[in-house]
Amino acid sequence: MNKDSRYLGALIIAPFIAFIFLGGIWLKSFTILLSICGLYEFYNAVNQKNFKPISIVGYIMLALFYLTGNNFELLMFIITIGTFLLLTIPVINLKITFIDVALTLLGFIYVGVLFSFIPLVNSKVNGNYLVWLIFLGSWLADTTAYYSGKYLGKRKLCPEVSPKKTIEGSIGGFLGSTIGCGIFGIIISSNVPEVTVIHYFLIGALCGIMGQFGDLVASSIKRYVGIKDYSHLIPGHGGILDRFDSILFNATVVFYYLTFVVRI
Repeated sequence: MNKDSRYLGALIIAPFIAFIFLGGIWLKSFTILLSICGLYEFYNAVNQKNFKPISIVGYIMLALFYLTGNNFELLMFIITIGTFLLLTIPVINLKITFIDVALTLLGFIYVGVLFSFIPLVNSKVNGNYLVWLIFLGSWLADTTAYYSGKYLGKRKLCPEVSPKKTIEGSIGGFLGSTIGCGIFGIIISSNVPEVTVIHYFLIGALCGIMGQFGDLVASSIKRYVGIKDYSHLIPGHGGILDRFDSILFNATVVFYYLTFVVRI
C-alpha cells in the first residue's frame, strides 16, 4: 500500500468531519449512505463463501427503518415481519438456505441498525457535542493502539484473527480513548451540564474496549470469507466497513450509556 493512495483515501474521508459538525439531517443523510454502502460490502463479502443472502430484502428493511425515523418499536416490527417472510423463501427456493436468511438479517442489524446510533446520539440533548465521543473514542484508540503496538508491541493479541495486533497496542488504544475522551469532556463540560466529567472518562474506556472488538469482528469476518478489504472504495483504506468497524460498536456504546446511565 503506497503512501499516495493512503493520502488520497484520507482526503476522501476528511469531508465526513464536516457532516459531524453540520449534524441534523446532513449527518443522518450521510449515515444512510454509509449504511447502504456498508450493507453492500457485507453481502458481497459473504458471497465470497458462496452464501446467498437475499440482499434486496436487506435493503428494503434498511429503507423502511430509516423512513420510519429510526423508531425502535417499528424496528422490532420490521425485523419480525422480515424474519417471517425470509423464512418462507428456503421452502419456495431450495437454492436459498436458512443460513442465507440468517446472514440477510445479520447484515441489516450489524450495519444498518448499528450505524443508526450515530444520528440518534446527535439528536440527544447537546448531541452536537456528545456525538464526537463516538469518533474520538474510535480514532484515538486506533491511533494510540497503532503506535503503542509499533514501538512496544511484543505479545500477540488475537493472532488467528488479526496477526499484527498486540496486547501492548490494545492497552495503548484503551488508554488513548479513555484519556482523550476525558480531556474532551473537561473542555466541553460547561456546555453540556447534563454530563459530569467522570462519564466522559468512562465512555472513553468503554469505547477503548468495544471499538477494538468492533475492529476484530470485522477482521474475523474478512478472514473467514478470505478477503483483505471489504472493498476498494477508499484508496489505501479499503471500504466503509474497514474504516468504520470500530465506530459501529462505539456508536452503540455511547448511545446506550447516555440513555441508561446518564439518562438523557
